[in-house]
Amino acid sequence: MKTKPTLFSVIFLLMVTFCFSQKKPLTIISGKVSISKYHDKEDLEKLPKGKLLTLYRERIEVIVKILPNIAFATKPGVTMASLGIPDTKEHKKALEENIEASNEYFTSTIEFQNKILPYSDKSNLIAAILFYEETLKSLHTYSEFNRY
Repeated sequence: MKTKPTLFSVIFLLMVTFCFSQKKPLTIISGKVSISKYHDKEDLEKLPKGKLLTLYRERIEVIVKILPNIAFATKPGVTMASLGIPDTKEHKKALEENIEASNEYFTSTIEFQNKILPYSDKSNLIAAILFYEETLKSLHTYSEFNRY
C-alpha cells in the first residue's frame, strides 16, 4: 500500500533533481546591469550622504560588469554561443575565470569603498554619480559606433 506513494515521491525527487542540475549557459554579462533612475544635480543635492554612497556603489557595479565586455554585449543574457564563439572547454574556462576575476575585483572595490568612501565630500560624490550616469547613458548609443 505504501509502495505507490513512496515510488511516486522518489520519482518526483529524481525529476526535480534532474531539472535543477541542468547547467545554464554562462553569460558574458550577468547580474544586475542597469540602474533604475538617472538623476540631475538638484535631485542629488537633496539626498543625504548615505543615499549618495549607495547610488555611487550601484553605478560602480553596473560599470564593472558592463564596460570591460562592451565589445561582446551591453545587455545581460548574451552567451558565447549566441555570439558564434565555439563552445569549447577552453572558451568556457576563460569565461568562468573572467567572471570570477570580475566578481573578486568588484568585491574588493566595494570593501575598500565601504571603508573609505564615507570620507569623501558630498560634492565629489555627486560629481562622480553624474559622471557615471552619463557614461551609462552613452551605452544606449553604443550601437551607433558599431556600424564601422
